Amino acid sequence: MTFALSDEQRQLQQLVRKFCEAKSPIAEVRRLMDTEDGFDAAVWAQLGGELGLQSLVIPERFGGAGYSLVELCLVMEEMGRALLCAPFLSSIALGANAILIGGTAEQRERLLPGIASGDVRAALAFAERTDAWAPYEVATTATADGTDYRLRGTKTLVVDGHTAQLLVVSARLAGSAAVSLFTVDISDAQGLLRTPLPTLDQTRKLAEVHFDETPARLLGGPDDNGVATLQRTLQRAAVCLAAEQVGGAAHCLDASVAYAQIRTQFGRAIGSFQAIKHRCADMLLDVESARSAAYYAMASVVDDTDAAAAPSLAYAHCSQVFSRAATAMIQIHGGVGYTWEHEAHLYLKRAKASEALLGGLGYHQDVVAQSMNL
Repeated sequence: MTFALSDEQRQLQQLVRKFCEAKSPIAEVRRLMDTEDGFDAAVWAQLGGELGLQSLVIPERFGGAGYSLVELCLVMEEMGRALLCAPFLSSIALGANAILIGGTAEQRERLLPGIASGDVRAALAFAERTDAWAPYEVATTATADGTDYRLRGTKTLVVDGHTAQLLVVSARLAGSAAVSLFTVDISDAQGLLRTPLPTLDQTRKLAEVHFDETPARLLGGPDDNGVATLQRTLQRAAVCLAAEQVGGAAHCLDASVAYAQIRTQFGRAIGSFQAIKHRCADMLLDVESARSAAYYAMASVVDDTDAAAAPSLAYAHCSQVFSRAATAMIQIHGGVGYTWEHEAHLYLKRAKASEALLGGLGYHQDVVAQSMNL
């Protein structure tokens, strides 16, 4: 297994980094995090129209570019570095991947082109309690209504759920223990109530979604295993989020080193003091180990080797690394690092929120332990 990036992949990374630097300076991040939608529709359109990033992992026959999870994760690493406010994780890593994995050929042809172009924003609604993230812990029910279904129940912590135009929802078929996935078109969603939730990380919006006999369509076939589809989707999303965390941690390292070179105390740069040198060296080791874990998980999913444990292992490790890097960034910056005006707290909040987003360290450590029969 090789971890060396190709020239094309490096060029993609550089292109996305330049775009994020231009479109997501910290002043713009602050502006967008105070809005209800949480993103700029014009920038979202540019991501799809000019860069084609929404289409990256969608096959060409469904209107996409046909690249792999590796390219998607490289893009998310750069987005995490810049704290880009956009529904990319929700629409592509969660929503589009669920349709790719669980949808029929007809459903993919119908649903994916709109997501690939950026015209349709998708979201995955599967969590029902903040302490229950496992794909099989589903109480929402689906009742047959002719060829379609009616959903009843409540989903919480839905990433960008209040602005998504297409929802992929997990539910149990009425009278059965089987879990399936369903799609809900927001334009024809009677009985749907979406409520934005207060969040620690204001740069990523979450919502609670309530279904009251809401019309829905089955995703996949009636005999498909919805739990297996959800597990595979969340594995891919965990790798994407790990890559995003690597980008955030890398920015914390770069910002800390840059500040240590210009901030002076006792007539010399603080970066010359051994304690600061050691802290930055520890951050570098952390970031490189996190990048290695994330890249290994990318390759494992693409090659279908160790695909059960590697995503959770990478997510758990990268979560801890990002939190440590954000904390160190604040400490190295000293008093200014604790102020609202400085960017450091935004990275710490993103780190802590991401650490709990797809189940938290405990859930993913359990997944790794189970894969090792512990």
